[in-house]
Amino acid sequence: MVRYLFIFLILIGSSLAGTIDPGTPDNQYLEYAKEFSFMGKIGGKNQKGMTYFASGVAISSHRILTAAHVVKDCNSCFFYINNKEYCVYKVVYSKKHDTSFGVGDIALGFIEEDLKLESYPQLYTEFDEIGKLCSISGFGMTGTFETGPNIGDTKHRAGLNRIDYIENELLVCSPSKGKDKTKLEFLIASGDSGGGLFIDGKLAGINSCVFVSQGSPNSKYGTESGHTRISKYIDWIRESSR
Repeated sequence: MVRYLFIFLILIGSSLAGTIDPGTPDNQYLEYAKEFSFMGKIGGKNQKGMTYFASGVAISSHRILTAAHVVKDCNSCFFYINNKEYCVYKVVYSKKHDTSFGVGDIALGFIEEDLKLESYPQLYTEFDEIGKLCSISGFGMTGTFETGPNIGDTKHRAGLNRIDYIENELLVCSPSKGKDKTKLEFLIASGDSGGGLFIDGKLAGINSCVFVSQGSPNSKYGTESGHTRISKYIDWIRESSR
């Protein structure tokens, strides 16, 4: 019996960001997001001519990481950061990419123009993620763990969570209550795809999917999020960057 069923990958063509703890002011999540200045938006058109928006992480002056399902088979792709648009002229995906289970949901984008950011995150290379405190960041619509996403303002938010376990090369998180919750409890929602999960300031995961064992994957209590595990793809990232 499958313990958890992957219901959907974060949808391209929408722009929803993370849900938050109902007892924590939203401005704290907005303020915390300022620490992740290398986060940007991904946008463009897919092969059907539909506009899509999601998130991405700049890892060097000419490279970004995002989720493969966001940019796969797109006709155009742009990275937006610091109120500027950058053309992503080339995208490569992991050969492991399988949309059925969120496996290999990672893509590397190439930008010709120098992003000229002050800093870029290091990549997390350890295999000790379970139980670690993590930061999660993305753009767009928000709501609480009780309401689900219901406010669309496309603002950048970031919060905290812990890695519960690892499955299918995904770091898995869930919203907690009481003494187990972090001070800025956060879970991804549609449109956070391609954003980053960070451990000790290093990029440890790429936002990929939300899922449940029963009911709807609505980023409320009872929903879990999956983040593609950077440590399993570190060699692929380095080789693909050449």
